[in-house]
Amino acid sequence: MSGSRCQTLYPFSGERHRQGLRFAAGELITVLQVPDGGWWEGQKEDGLRGWFPASYVQLLEKPRKATHQPGEDTLNGHLPPGWQSYMSPQGRRYYVNTFTNETTWERPNSVPGTPKSPVTQQSPAVNGYHISGTPVHQLDSVHMNLRKASGDPQTPGSPAAPRRQSKESSLTINSVTFPHPDIMPEQQLLKPSEWSYCDYFWADKKDSQGNNTVSGFEILLQKQLKGKQMQKEMAEFVRERIKIEEEYAKNLSKLSQNSLAAQEEGTLGEAWAQLKKSLADEAEVHLKFSSKLQSEVEKPLLNFRENFKKDMKKCDHHIADLRKQLASRYAAVEKARKALTERQKDLEMKTQQLEVKLSNKTEEEIKKARRKSTQAGDDLMRCVDLYNQAQSKWFEEMVTTTLELERLEVERVEMIRQHLCQYTQLRHETDMFNQSTVELVDQLLRKVDPAKDRELWVKEHKTGDIRPVDMEI
Repeated sequence: MSGSRCQTLYPFSGERHRQGLRFAAGELITVLQVPDGGWWEGQKEDGLRGWFPASYVQLLEKPRKATHQPGEDTLNGHLPPGWQSYMSPQGRRYYVNTFTNETTWERPNSVPGTPKSPVTQQSPAVNGYHISGTPVHQLDSVHMNLRKASGDPQTPGSPAAPRRQSKESSLTINSVTFPHPDIMPEQQLLKPSEWSYCDYFWADKKDSQGNNTVSGFEILLQKQLKGKQMQKEMAEFVRERIKIEEEYAKNLSKLSQNSLAAQEEGTLGEAWAQLKKSLADEAEVHLKFSSKLQSEVEKPLLNFRENFKKDMKKCDHHIADLRKQLASRYAAVEKARKALTERQKDLEMKTQQLEVKLSNKTEEEIKKARRKSTQAGDDLMRCVDLYNQAQSKWFEEMVTTTLELERLEVERVEMIRQHLCQYTQLRHETDMFNQSTVELVDQLLRKVDPAKDRELWVKEHKTGDIRPVDMEI
C-alpha cells in the first residue's frame, strides 16, 4: 500500500451504532466480538475499540504447527521452497506459501507457487486479495491486519464475492437501509412513550390506491397542510357566524323601531316600550359580539402562519432532495458492487488459466486483473462511505424536521384552542349583556297593574263623575 490510507468505518444501525474504528495500513487489530451481520468489534494496540466490517480485513492467525508423522511430507520428496504444512482446528492438514500467503488443502507439487487446489471455500478473497489462515476460531488469539490489497504481494487464488452486510444484517428498501427483521436488534425510541413523529415515519407506505409509495415525511407533511386547511375552514366558519350576528343585529335594530302597539298606555305600555328598546340594546350587543369575533377569533386564525404552506414546501423540497441524493448514492453502490463482481470473476478466470498453463503473459494479466479488482474494491468502499454519509445527513434532517413539525402542530392546536375559548367567552358575555337588556323589561312587567292603569287613564280621559238621575214630572 502506498502511503498510509486511514479509514473510519461505521455500522449501519442498532446496538452496533458505536464509534467506528479508524485504522491505517498494516495495523493489527485484536478481535473482541464477531456477531452476526458482518460487523466485527476489535481493539487496536493503543486500546481504542470500535466496529468495522469483516469484508475489509485479512485474517492473520498464527497457525499451530502440524505434528508430522515420520516421512509423511517426504513420501514424495520435500515441500517446494516457501511452503509449510499446518493442521487446521478441525484436524485437517493444509499448506501455506509463506511468500505469497496462498493456501491449499492439497500438497503442493514441485513447482513453487502453484497449488493443486486452492482453498476457495475456507479462504475467500476480499476486494481482490486473498484471506489466508483457517476459519475463525478461538477469538482471543485472532488478530486482524487491515491493509490495502494493492500493497499485498499475492499469488493468484480463487476469489469469492465479498461479504455483504446488506445481505446479512440489513436490507435496503427504496434506497434506505434498515436492519434485517429476522436479526434486528432492539432499537430504543428517540423519544420513548411520547409517540413522537421522529420515531414512527422512517419507512414508505402504499398510497390509498395501492399503486405508488408515499414517504413517511410526505405523510407528516400532508397532515400539517391538512391542519392548515382545517384552520382556514374554522376561520370561514367563524366568518359565517359573524355574518349571522351582523344580520341579526341589523334586524333587531330595525324591529325595535317598529311602530306596532306604540299607542299602548299605562304600566303595560311602559313595559312594551322598554321591550322594544331592549331590542335595540340587544342589537348593539350582537354587533359588538360580531366585531370582537372578527378581531379576536377570525383574524388570528387567518393570519396565523400566513406563509405556512410555502414554508412546508421548502421543507418538502429539502427532504426530497436529500432522498434523491441517497437514491443516487445507492445506485452508485450497486454499480460499484457489480463492477467488483465482474473484476473478481475476471481474476478468477485468469487464475484458472494460470493453473492450466504457466506463462509470463498470464501472470502479467493476473497482476493487471488483481489491480483492477483492488481498484473496484476501493471504489465500492468509497461509494458505501458516500452512501452512509448521505443516509446520515438524511437521517439527521428527518429527525430535526419531524421534531419541528411536531412543535408546529402543538403550537397550531394550542392557538386554535385558545381562540375557540375566546369565542365561548365572548358568547357568554353576549348572553350576559342580552340578559341585562331584558332585566328592566322584567321589572316593568312585574309592575303592570290593570287597576293603576285604569286609574291613570280615567284621570286623563274622564268626562265627568256626576251620574245621571231620574227625570221628575
